[in-house]
Amino acid sequence: MGGAQFAAIVLVFGLISGNVHAKEEAVPEPSWAQLTAEQKKVLSPLAQEWDTLRPWQREKMLDIARDYPKMSAEQQQRVQNRLTRWSRMTPYERENARKRHQKFQAMPEAQKQELRKKWREYQELPESRREVLRKENPDLYGQDDIDN
Repeated sequence: MGGAQFAAIVLVFGLISGNVHAKEEAVPEPSWAQLTAEQKKVLSPLAQEWDTLRPWQREKMLDIARDYPKMSAEQQQRVQNRLTRWSRMTPYERENARKRHQKFQAMPEAQKQELRKKWREYQELPESRREVLRKENPDLYGQDDIDN
């Protein structure tokens, strides 16, 4: 296949995927007022900003609300804690959290397990020691949790 043909195919697929994506974004996601009582209860930490979330963010949150009733009480509490923390983050902090999550997800499983082990050890430290570590190493210890 010649370079021009390949470029044309890439361009066509780019335009098609752009149009599909544009159509997805054109479909309005539900506003806060349109959510069910159950969805509002689960997503309440995001109430103030719901209508400003991007469509993909709303979709992700609606998925969480859908799965919430199937979760254990511990998992539900973790979701509530994370949504509350997320709602208090600045856009910059959210982007950094997203990048850390993506980096974690890309790690080999053995590396993830080692990181989880170290995180559990850190959590068992006295709060005073954890505070010192956070101040000395904000990039390393600034996270509130490691995704399980």
